[in-house]
Order: sequence, then structure tokens, then C-alpha cells
Amino acid sequence: MIRPLRFVPILFAVTAIAFVVSGCGTEKIIVPKADAAIGVTAADYNTDVAAAQLFNQRCGGCHTLSYAGTFGSGQNPRDYLNISGPNFNERCERPVDRVLYAIENGGFSGAYMPQNIVVGKQAREVAMFVARFAGRDAPPEPGVPTCDSQSIGTLPALPSASGN
Repeated sequence: MIRPLRFVPILFAVTAIAFVVSGCGTEKIIVPKADAAIGVTAADYNTDVAAAQLFNQRCGGCHTLSYAGTFGSGQNPRDYLNISGPNFNERCERPVDRVLYAIENGGFSGAYMPQNIVVGKQAREVAMFVARFAGRDAPPEPGVPTCDSQSIGTLPALPSASGN
């Protein structure tokens, strides 16, 4: 009878540690309500938050983008997994049609990223979100234009549903 009583505090301690550790590494989605530097208006906010949530759910395992609260990229190229995607905090992704191409076609090499990980209108929203917020922490390089000096571009209109 004494033995089970000894394990209760140990079980409680292990459960508490597991609970605390499970919360480590999680970040909040932080999307600015407006940012004149990149042309984000208050009207874009809800769309950007929804796109950040999709990016977090579907892309965050491989890609880092602090605005979406993700840290999936490997930090050290010598020991990260092959599936670690680019760090979008430091890598500029513009124009937006290039980002949409990567989403639809599994990146540019097609090696690891699944095609159509997000589709339709949501794919366009995620592409615009990535184009707006990627590259913000890129270190300046001589002779290379900064990300915020490059045009985000536009996406072609969606085809009509009527088929005419």
C-alpha cells in the first residue's frame, strides 16, 4: 500500500514537466494591423491573419517566418534535416506570383515541398502574406537590393467559375 503512494508525487512531477515542456517553442502569430513601408493597410489585416494561421499549420514544420509564429527551418546547414525549408525571415520572396508558383508546384525543385499544400483563394492569400512579410530580417548585402525596395507585384485575376 505504501508503494503506490510514493509514485503519486513522482507521477505528478513528470506530468507537470511534460506540460511545461510541451508549451516551449510556441510563438504567437504577430501580424501588424498596418504597415505603410510595405503597403499593408488595415483592410488587409484579417486576410493576413488567416493566411498566417494557414502558413503556421501547413508550412511551419519546414519554414521559419516569425510573423506566422513558425521556426521550422534548420539553423545549422551541417545538421538540419533535408526537409528544412528556407528561413523566410531572412530570405526575400518577391514577386508574389513567384511565391504562388512555389505553393502550386512544390517549391522550385519539387524535391520535398508538396504541391498544392494550400489551394485556390487561400493559396493566393498565403502567397501575398509571404511576399509581404518575408525578408524583413535579411542582412544587408552590398549590391543587393533590400526586400522592401523590391515590388511585391500582383496576381492575375482568378478565372471565372462560369467557364465562359
